[in-house]
Amino acid sequence: MEYKHYIQELPPASELDQIFRLNQEIFGNLNKESILSSLKKKENASIFLAIDESVIAYKIGYERKSGHYYSWLGGVSPAYREKGIASTLMKKQHDWCLQTGYQSIQTKTKNKWKGMLILNLKYGFDIIGTYTDEKGEPKIILQKILREKL
Repeated sequence: MEYKHYIQELPPASELDQIFRLNQEIFGNLNKESILSSLKKKENASIFLAIDESVIAYKIGYERKSGHYYSWLGGVSPAYREKGIASTLMKKQHDWCLQTGYQSIQTKTKNKWKGMLILNLKYGFDIIGTYTDEKGEPKIILQKILREKL
């Protein structure tokens, strides 16, 4: 297995297509153009990949505001779950955020994604709020402090 990291650049087209296929498999409906447009506009957009001949997992994020990172999209192929891949990608993302000088990471999830909620809590995130999105679904906001403000 190989891990890759892209910062402020998109992966090659073949890997990008694999990310979108995997995202579609896991989450269903997605707007590829909207995601690409958002990534191109964001500061410090980064994509972490796990590859085993093809993309089997990904973690995408960007700078929310100075010092604060947002872990946006991520998933692991169902065939590769329970193997520590999501944990490895999360550790790589958090290590990079620390090295880059971020003070905190924020993410959002849904109660139905219990595995992701548990993983976030296991790796130091705190639940800081909830809200109902435009589709009427409840969302959970989590944050992890990487370093106290100097």
